[in-house]
Amino acid sequence: MKKILWFLCALLLAYATAAAEASPAVEVRDDLGKYFRGYTGTMVIYDQAGDRYVVYNEPQSRKRLSPCSTFKIYNSLIGLETGVLAAEDEQTLVKWDGTRHSIESWNHDQTLASATRNSVVWYYQKLAARIGEQRMQEHLDAIGYGNRDISGGLTTFWLRSSLRISAMEQVEMLRRLYSGELPFAPRNVAVVRKNITLSADGKTPFMGKTGSGFENGRWLLGWFVGCVERDGNRYIFAVNIEAPDGASGGAARRIAEAVLKDFAILP
Repeated sequence: MKKILWFLCALLLAYATAAAEASPAVEVRDDLGKYFRGYTGTMVIYDQAGDRYVVYNEPQSRKRLSPCSTFKIYNSLIGLETGVLAAEDEQTLVKWDGTRHSIESWNHDQTLASATRNSVVWYYQKLAARIGEQRMQEHLDAIGYGNRDISGGLTTFWLRSSLRISAMEQVEMLRRLYSGELPFAPRNVAVVRKNITLSADGKTPFMGKTGSGFENGRWLLGWFVGCVERDGNRYIFAVNIEAPDGASGGAARRIAEAVLKDFAILP
């Protein structure tokens, strides 16, 4: 009996050791706080080649927040996957209904590419309505997106409403997307990847999407998520910031770019 117990203990120890060795390393970098002055925020960077994470403000990195317009990445993919959108951009045209918006770039007809680039909310609300509640829920369940909760309304659930996701989960979603682990056709992934590409000089493709939470005249939440490919490696990142005002996607992007340049990930 003692031999059996010793064997079982040794087996459990071996499994625990193997699991620990298989887990990616996590480096906590509190010194990155200098980039976040005036905000409560976090940044997660996943180094794919090194299979390691760099994290600033680890507790915040696991806090689920509204994805805001970063959800446009997956709204686009689901639209393409369901056939609501065509892969050819000219066939994704949606006519502007004439409603004036404070953001001038929204006030004309949009294709998927322009709607992604200009973060056009009305386009994606129409897209979500065409996808429908059942198909939207099925796809969020299939990919395991955040809390998967679309109860806040089919055209608003990602806009400071019911859908929530953490920075760590954003990075994991993008890692799985770029690794081909999500149930989306490669052709559709290529379309969305192209639409969120911010710069590609042939050496360092830089992809990203902002998201901003606006309420009562104040910017309360900012996101920037994306990926940098450099020297055969892939760096996937997510930044979010919160504040009584001034926490926008643009501010989150500026923080992300400063850190990525400091780490020599961006040139």
